[in-house]
Amino acid sequence: MPEKLNFEFLEPYAKFFIQIPLSNSFSPTTNIFFATIIVFIQALLFNRIINNHGLLAKPSYLPALLYITGSSLFLQFLILSPPLICNFLLIWVMDKFLKIGKTPNAMMTMFDVGMIIAFGTLIYFPFIVLLIMLWLSLLLYRSFNWREWIAGFIGFLTIFFFIAVFYYWNDNITQFYKIWRPLTNLFPSNLQIKYNDYLVLIPVSVIMVLAALQLRENFFRSFISTRKAFQMLFFMFVVAIISFYTKPDFRLYHFLLSVPPGAVLLAYYFSNAKKRWFYESLFVVLVLSIQYFLFV
Repeated sequence: MPEKLNFEFLEPYAKFFIQIPLSNSFSPTTNIFFATIIVFIQALLFNRIINNHGLLAKPSYLPALLYITGSSLFLQFLILSPPLICNFLLIWVMDKFLKIGKTPNAMMTMFDVGMIIAFGTLIYFPFIVLLIMLWLSLLLYRSFNWREWIAGFIGFLTIFFFIAVFYYWNDNITQFYKIWRPLTNLFPSNLQIKYNDYLVLIPVSVIMVLAALQLRENFFRSFISTRKAFQMLFFMFVVAIISFYTKPDFRLYHFLLSVPPGAVLLAYYFSNAKKRWFYESLFVVLVLSIQYFLFV
């Protein structure tokens, strides 16, 4: 256990008008305890949403199980962090996106999602990259309607309009412009990676490949809404990963944002796999590798 764990709840530009002094409020044990409770709550919410939308062959607790497993891959995943808090918002956004194909008018839904992404950006700036998902989801689910395409962006701007006014009232409007500088960062051409720390991803990658093959096999036999849902979740998984470029000093816990969409793909494999001895052995290997690399 480390001697001290800092918990930075908000981005610096949000601390200018919201003061929540939590950085040194928890001991390391308390920090990890609350992180564990949060992951379990998120897993139950996530499980309910996936079952409600019928993305798996039958309702089960597999999504919750794989969510908790994915949230335990690395040591940095096990502590309180901004991406961990943002996963509440990400799960909410997933639920909203999964509903837009079932509603006659998606304007209000997209406006709400834009506001949710704005709130997430106050907590953790890379969350802003999920704005891309507004338009990707509309492309997948709905025919073109320019009002729906701008509704989400207007919802996002609504929050930051009031933030800009606050900065202006306090003669700090130049600082407000600096918030957006990370969006101009170049995507890194090389990364400093300790490959030994990522060996745990080998069994995860194997399961993801098997899930992709399973999806391909069942693609045209599943409902159209299910196909579109998994396409949307795949894009969300990719967007969550690449959003790290907006945070030059990003930490490993950034990739917690990819756990919700990734857990659905993992759960799909285990829900549809046929050879019980194989998929149960594969899950045991995954759990044992997580335990091993957490302590080695």
